[in-house]
Amino acid sequence: MSGNSVPRIVGIGELLWDILPNGPRLGGALANFAVFCARLGDRAELITSIGDDDYGRTASRVLAQPNLDLHNVQVSTTYPTGTVQVALSSENQPSYTISTGVAWDYIQLTPEISASAPLADAVCFGTLSQRSEVSRSTIRSFVESTPSNCVRVCDVNIRMPYIGPEILSWSMLHATMIKISEEELPLVFSQLGRPLTSNMPQVAARSLLANFPQCQLVAVTLGAHGSLIVTRQEVHIHTGFPIKLVDPVGAGDAFTAGLVHAYLSGAPLARMPEIGNLCGSFVASQPGATPLLPRDLIDMVSTLVDGGVPRFAR
Repeated sequence: MSGNSVPRIVGIGELLWDILPNGPRLGGALANFAVFCARLGDRAELITSIGDDDYGRTASRVLAQPNLDLHNVQVSTTYPTGTVQVALSSENQPSYTISTGVAWDYIQLTPEISASAPLADAVCFGTLSQRSEVSRSTIRSFVESTPSNCVRVCDVNIRMPYIGPEILSWSMLHATMIKISEEELPLVFSQLGRPLTSNMPQVAARSLLANFPQCQLVAVTLGAHGSLIVTRQEVHIHTGFPIKLVDPVGAGDAFTAGLVHAYLSGAPLARMPEIGNLCGSFVASQPGATPLLPRDLIDMVSTLVDGGVPRFAR
């Protein structure tokens, strides 16, 4: 292990503005993930692209914070910063209309990005961010250049018509950890042309482990019912925390960040869904995808991972 015992976690993919009924908020799964990792105290890096426009300049100001490395946030003079129109149902569940031909579709592979890959203890990449050939090529080159002990996290994000079997197969074949929501499980199996033999999430998760041998852990979010993690040896379920739902946008990304933070910190596997739920439920109880974290939440996460042996080495 290096002298610096704080893991280095990279999020590579989309940054965009969620245009909500009450106004725009900065978001994007990988941007949210990187921000949350930084706020948990990890050394986080965001690799993405924004436009040379008002949304891009505001994003740069909002993102500037401790523990978050932004030197690989590219600024495009050709393509605008991404936006997504978000509509909320009467149950506060979001639906999305995603703009195309935007900056995060054109993340360029630069020497600086290539140099960052061998230094990563973990990288989180998504499926949506691979919809265009340019970003897809950059993301795959980065993931393939990470060290063998790097935790490669695939955050499955089904947004049709942008996702197909090839993107899902490549992503899961290269992942050591897969994070997916319960409602996306049947969509993934349908896209892959594989039978889903049971409605039980743990059975579907074990099927993913069987079909993607490099993957060591599958985390399934269950909405208000919590989450579970499945390895080849264990299943751990946490039933979630009761909250007053305010805004679910970003809750899944916070869950992923909490999960990766817990894993790299050496938390017992049984604690990992609890830590992920703690982070995700807090975000769902607040407006916006990346609310500031209260000290007591950070302390609670630290208590839950206390005594763990870090699962990263340099």
